[in-house]
Amino acid sequence: MGKKVRILMVGAAFSADLHMDAYARSTDIAQIVAICDKDLKRVESLAQRYGLTDYAAYDDYEKAIEEVDCDLVDICLPNFLHHWAAMIAFKKGKHVISEKPLATTVEDAEEMVRAAEKAGKKLYYAEDWMFAPALLKAWSIVEEGAIGTPLYIRARECHSGSHSPFAQTIKYCGGGCMVHLGCHPVSFLLGLKNNQWTELVAMTSGGGDNNFIHKKMEGEDWSACIIKFADGTSALLEANYITVGGMEDVIDIYGTKGRMHIDLTFSSAINCFSIPGVSYTVEKAEITTGWSKPAVDEKFNLGYVNEIRHFIECALENKDAKIGLRGIDGLETLKVINLIYKSAREGIKITNDSLKK
Repeated sequence: MGKKVRILMVGAAFSADLHMDAYARSTDIAQIVAICDKDLKRVESLAQRYGLTDYAAYDDYEKAIEEVDCDLVDICLPNFLHHWAAMIAFKKGKHVISEKPLATTVEDAEEMVRAAEKAGKKLYYAEDWMFAPALLKAWSIVEEGAIGTPLYIRARECHSGSHSPFAQTIKYCGGGCMVHLGCHPVSFLLGLKNNQWTELVAMTSGGGDNNFIHKKMEGEDWSACIIKFADGTSALLEANYITVGGMEDVIDIYGTKGRMHIDLTFSSAINCFSIPGVSYTVEKAEITTGWSKPAVDEKFNLGYVNEIRHFIECALENKDAKIGLRGIDGLETLKVINLIYKSAREGIKITNDSLKK
């Protein structure tokens, strides 16, 4: 039997399920040794769902990180807890996977990156789009020259809104739909362009009473950013909480000799008509009656499975993840999102002066 990475799962709710599905497909190199959640019933439910029996259960993540003999801590907690959980893990000499966003403030994200470097451990940033099969295939088509030189990219993630109480308050989440959903198109484009952006300008709904629908949400429920990159391409990045009908992950690439349309969430081989409704179609779908396109292996198609396996393989060799999935990439994503908020708030164009140094 080859060496396995021993993993402590911190959090047992929505994002933990996405990660656990991936670990269940990588049992040759991954072993879940402990799961922590303040609600032990969620721990038990997650473990039962994936057939785990030999694991330790905790309801205090600080105690779990201190006590569990593991190689990697996978942080699937609310946004505002990412920073502190990671800091404890690095002090204990563990590698860390952090769900998006890396933290709620740039200062906390910078401290996480420094702590990883000081500990000689790796900080992995969980951006699933970087391993979505459709996007990997699409970019290989771009690289072979099939659509000529890319000129403009439009990318968005949208749905009808988060029901998490933490998503309503900027202190706990870091912003609105751009930091929660827009982090995917932002991270993906920054990863493709090696973080070499040159200027951006943005608008948001503004939050609170200025929002289109979610008036009790402190952060914005609509946001868009036009961003330019050093290679000459431009992109429109959008996120919103005003889209009904299910999660919308759509990327369009326009080139000098062609174009592509990629739909990550509604690209199903199944067309189904149901009077009573099917049990599940796609994430965030409000209804499942009538005609629908039920997702086929949604977690794999969104990139989670190969993303998590990549992290495990990197941890085994004590090496960084690929560009777009490193701690510094998560930090750059958060910096750009904060500049998007600044641009929208002040009505200004922002340039990346760091490229001039």
